[in-house]
Amino acid sequence: MLTSRDRFITTHVGSLPRPQELVEVMIAQDQGKTVDPAEYDEKLARAVNDVVKKQIELGVDVIDDGEFSKRGFAVYAHERLGGLEETGKARPSPWANSRESQSFPEFYASEQTVKDRKPTPSSMQMVCTAPITYKGKDLLDRDLANLRAAVDANGASEAFVPAISPCDVVGNQLNEYYKSEEEFLYAVGDALNVEYRAIVDAGFLVQIDDPRLINYYVKNPQLSVEDCRKWAEQQVEAINHALKGIPQDKIRYHTCYGINMGPRVWDMQMKDYMDIVLKINAGAYSFEAANQRHEHEWRLWEDLKLPEGKVIIPGVITHSAVLVEHPELIAERLMRFASVVGKENVMAGGDCGFGTQAMAEPEVHPTIVWAKFAAMAEGAKIASQRLWG
Repeated sequence: MLTSRDRFITTHVGSLPRPQELVEVMIAQDQGKTVDPAEYDEKLARAVNDVVKKQIELGVDVIDDGEFSKRGFAVYAHERLGGLEETGKARPSPWANSRESQSFPEFYASEQTVKDRKPTPSSMQMVCTAPITYKGKDLLDRDLANLRAAVDANGASEAFVPAISPCDVVGNQLNEYYKSEEEFLYAVGDALNVEYRAIVDAGFLVQIDDPRLINYYVKNPQLSVEDCRKWAEQQVEAINHALKGIPQDKIRYHTCYGINMGPRVWDMQMKDYMDIVLKINAGAYSFEAANQRHEHEWRLWEDLKLPEGKVIIPGVITHSAVLVEHPELIAERLMRFASVVGKENVMAGGDCGFGTQAMAEPEVHPTIVWAKFAAMAEGAKIASQRLWG
């Protein structure tokens, strides 16, 4: 894993704006229309190559494929895990009965009607009715081959592949097969271990994406912070089970709040979860730090010790605002974190992805995303010059 030995290394969280020709094919797939597989594969490979090239041109050191093959993490899990069946109903909105929607019912009014909409593959509620297995080898092999070709063609220094956490999978599915949620969780972890290992065996870093770990508090207003901490401890044990056999220096872990343009007054505070996150057997931890709700939390690291040999990837650009961060502000953010955990233990990253749902209109326009990436690279350069000379 690349780390900031003589300058700040730059990276991001994963999802990036997809080209329109790829979005159109994905929408057609979601609507049940016939799509030529060869044509889709050609467009996907071309798009991955282009986005890898774009990231390198903008000064991003550790790149990915933009998650271009994944219409969304929920449907990606359906495509790769066996044992799940369609219910014929749409998944309810995760925000419908949350602390957020209770405080801002007018803002979240549209979320209340999601369950009544006609479901598509991307919005379908799935239920576990049989043993969970991993069935996504062909899709995974295609993604890894596309990324390898793009990395080799464009000379990327290092690449990572985002993959869903067991916790997030279980949170989106119903269970009618396993005797308990814990049993379901560990079965999902065993299946996902196949994907995690394959990513690392292909020469990439695996990044575990796990927004549910800290969203659980927002979405369950009947639970206290302490209740959610106990629950999170159990999820971390399951994540570590799913990561068995994989070296820590090949693993990144990302968590975030899942809300983009929202008031977010009920986000769980970093002081209430980061000590638990650090128990995950990863070499790097990515989290939100560049938005108005969480920028002040860098001071937590004055008292919380980062384990030896680990690094943090705080967000220095955010997905929750269209304003492009000034490079000087990005440099200041990096220098703050460096002052409390050491400059060698900090990488520059984003708060979250910029293209999580292929079916949704992006909240941050692609041109703005690329401007944010350029600003991140420039800010990292400024901070590096000041701290390394």
